[in-house]
Amino acid sequence: MKKITALLLAAILAISFAACTGDGNVSDTTPTTNTDTATEGLTTAAGGTFELALITDLGTIDDKSFNQGAWEGLKKYGEENNKTFQYYKPTEQSDNAYLDAIGLAVQGGAKIVVTPGYLFEVPVHTAQTQYPEVTFILLDGDPRPAGEGTAADIASNAIGVHYAEDQAGYLAGYAAIKDGYRKLGFMGGIAVPAVVSFGYGFIQGADAAAAELNLAKDEVTVKYNYTGTFTASPDIQTQASAWYQEGVEVIFACGGGIGSSIMSAAETAGKKVIGVDVDQEAESETVITSAMKELGQSVYDLVAKFYDGTFKGGESVILAAEQNGIGLPMATSRFKTFSQADYDAIFAKLKNKEVTLVTERNETGSPTIITTELVKIDEVVS
Repeated sequence: MKKITALLLAAILAISFAACTGDGNVSDTTPTTNTDTATEGLTTAAGGTFELALITDLGTIDDKSFNQGAWEGLKKYGEENNKTFQYYKPTEQSDNAYLDAIGLAVQGGAKIVVTPGYLFEVPVHTAQTQYPEVTFILLDGDPRPAGEGTAADIASNAIGVHYAEDQAGYLAGYAAIKDGYRKLGFMGGIAVPAVVSFGYGFIQGADAAAAELNLAKDEVTVKYNYTGTFTASPDIQTQASAWYQEGVEVIFACGGGIGSSIMSAAETAGKKVIGVDVDQEAESETVITSAMKELGQSVYDLVAKFYDGTFKGGESVILAAEQNGIGLPMATSRFKTFSQADYDAIFAKLKNKEVTLVTERNETGSPTIITTELVKIDEVVS
């Protein structure tokens, strides 16, 4: 029986987050109503008014991850309901730059501001008080004051939205084993709670499927690693290539930009990848499925609640299978044998709370240790 201890994960959490931003140059593109044009360098169209606003995180609006998923939901609502919308790209990764972008959105007429990512926790905490007439939707975080270990402090005009990453990871691990894969890899980015929970769930899903299939102990193996970054790099591609050469059949690429490096390695090796956050099927023929957070749908639903008067601020919510907040994109997945019926059955168990998972968010007091009955954790690298 192999174990992964959260002691290792806690150590990895100390890794500093490297900035991944643009150069902050002002775009010469004039934003217009209901378009996809960005507001680079904090400029906006003269007289332009945009009710719905998104502030991009480290990546771009077409990052195939958090920014894009959130934007698609906001854009969809705007188009369907004749609401103007716009996104704003901060000049750099800093609380002040994020606040400047939020301020520009408010100046531009924003009634709702969506911010994707935990890096917005402190800026939104300031903004929710500074702009009490504006509603803030913070994805993957809660507004909180600056300072290590500070508690969430959510005003009535804000909401913190989280997703059950452990359940999404569970579905991916379960499906991979049911589809015939036996040698898996988990390559996460920075070991923040969301990434850790994806990994925990992935292992537990693989273990559950192995039990259902009556596989022998240690027949399923998982190489497990955090890269310490969300940015693609040759080193990550080299490590993924080494794993594939050592027999890994599919790697769960759980870390934003690192996915492109892993996909490149898979394409060369003729192996497979599991995507994360959004449906990454179009990124590479190697992607067999993606452990998704329903970012677009959750943003769409919350904006709809704002306009119909049922929006409830001042709280932190976790969207799980029960709320259809996570899932696999079965319509575009490239499974060999794992069927829609198989998926519906396991999703229903999660939705009905018939599956109890160990997740990063369960950790209180002494470190959690994940113990699997059948899966062998073949390597833990940091």
